[in-house]
Amino acid sequence: GWCPLSPAGSQSTQLLMQPPWRPAVLWDRVTLTCQGLGTAGATTWHKDRKLWRQERCDHFTVTESGTYTCDRPGSEHSSPLRVLDAEGGHQLVLQVPAWVLLEGDTVTLHCWG
Repeated sequence: GWCPLSPAGSQSTQLLMQPPWRPAVLWDRVTLTCQGLGTAGATTWHKDRKLWRQERCDHFTVTESGTYTCDRPGSEHSSPLRVLDAEGGHQLVLQVPAWVLLEGDTVTLHCWG
């Protein structure tokens, strides 16, 4: 399979998601990508604080709710990212952009139910 290389200049391990909405919800077909220092193509994924799987690719599409982190040899764990299963009791979800918002920014909200 094809695996993207990490961007040059990354200072720490980051867990990115597409689409970029928080909270992340399974119905969005969330793809997680691990970027940063360390050996590309040797990503370790953790789910709910337990070793979950080791991948050659640095990305995958989430199929289970839970809290995910990633790391690579020689790097620290990423910040955790929680993915919800909205069918499991979250009947209405308000999503905001995953990036940092500043006062005065125009923002689009997603409300799903």
